[in-house]
Amino acid sequence: MGKQFLGEFEELVLTMVMIMRDDAYGNNIVNAIKEHQDRDVNLSAVHITLYRLEEKGFVRSHMGGATQQRGGRRKRYFQVTNAGIALLREIKSSRTKLWQLIPQLQFST
Repeated sequence: MGKQFLGEFEELVLTMVMIMRDDAYGNNIVNAIKEHQDRDVNLSAVHITLYRLEEKGFVRSHMGGATQQRGGRRKRYFQVTNAGIALLREIKSSRTKLWQLIPQLQFST
C-alpha cells in the first residue's frame, strides 16, 4: 500500500477526534470545529468523513449507551487508531519541515 493522504476536511476531523478523545461523536465534533476554527460545518459531512476515516483505518467507533435525553438513541463514539496517530504525526512533521523552509520575514521600520 502506498503513502496515505488526507483531504483538508479529513485532517481537520481526524485532529478533532484526537483532541476530544473519549468525547468524540458527530455533534460534539461539529461544535468543536465551530468553537476552535470559527467554521460552520454540516453534521452529515462530519459523519461521512468519520465513516471514510474508519474505512481507511484511521479511526474506530463504538456505540455508547442509550440516554433519556436522546429519546433512547445511542451515540457512536470515535477514537483515533494507531495508524491515525502515526498519520497525524507524519502530517505535523511534514508541515513543520515546510514552514522551516519559509525565509524569515524582515520588516522595515
